[in-house]
Amino acid sequence: MSDERAGDAVRKAAAVRLEGVRKSYGDVVAVDGVDLEIRAGEFFTLLGPSGSGKTTTLRLIAGFERPDEGRIELGGADVGDRPPYARDVNTVFQDYALFPHMSIADNVAYGLRVRGIRKAERRGRVEDVLRRMRLEGLGGRKPSQLSGGQRQRVALARALVNRPEVLLLDEPLGALDLKLRQEMQLFLKSLQQDLGITFVYVTHDQDEALTMSDRLAVFNSGRIEQIGSPAKVYESPANAFVAGFVGVSNVVERGGRRFAVRPEKIHMTEAGAAAQTGSHASTAAGSSRSARRPRCTKARRTRSWRGSSASRTWSSAAAGASPSVPRRST
Repeated sequence: MSDERAGDAVRKAAAVRLEGVRKSYGDVVAVDGVDLEIRAGEFFTLLGPSGSGKTTTLRLIAGFERPDEGRIELGGADVGDRPPYARDVNTVFQDYALFPHMSIADNVAYGLRVRGIRKAERRGRVEDVLRRMRLEGLGGRKPSQLSGGQRQRVALARALVNRPEVLLLDEPLGALDLKLRQEMQLFLKSLQQDLGITFVYVTHDQDEALTMSDRLAVFNSGRIEQIGSPAKVYESPANAFVAGFVGVSNVVERGGRRFAVRPEKIHMTEAGAAAQTGSHASTAAGSSRSARRPRCTKARRTRSWRGSSASRTWSSAAAGASPSVPRRST
């Protein structure tokens, strides 16, 4: 296949595509020349600290904001001038935004009713999506009669019942407690795989991003610092910001270079013992019962860079044990 045809195939396969997108509010640049391509059927996360531009990017995709510059495509079509209701996306917000005076079934069916879908079809689609959300038998209740996790699933059902090509989720788990958040992470990932819909998920929580994402983009000051799989971003951060924001890193200097070292890559042996190498070194060292103080003998360097923490000149570090991303236990 020629390069031109290959490029066309990639473009057609992209559910969301941003080219040189910029958005500012007065003197504040919220999104600064973002280029991004999200594949169809992908769980893609926009990860970054508060004020990094991730939510503004999501709102630009949804149509709630208009870009000052750049191009936004959904399914290969330029949607920059289309209002939100004319885009094949739905958004799930952190605060649920349910109608308190409506039943759960009426909340879920609201978008279908606005679109003029017949009553019989509405009823069937609502029943189907409530079943998928594990909310059977609750259609007649009001939102105030449900738990936080159930209300979050109602918000999901209301978005999914319209069968969008892309589902946008703006920190939807932020109001839930830790245990419920963990359960919903697994539920969301399983749901996305079952439905095959493209999920674009915004969060500042690195655990959520590492647990659920197929790929993620790390935002900082309106720009994307790195795009890649969770394992790639964790094991090979593109710069000092990514190394410090995603996971926990120890930064050390040697020979004019600064290295980001992940704590779980540090292997310990007894004082005076020869350094061991290989994936079983930590097991061997851990089996000793000596009371002597252990010392660090081997640290797998994730990435290294020269100069200040803002430098983007990085080099690959020495190979160690096979990379893995720590997962949150549930």
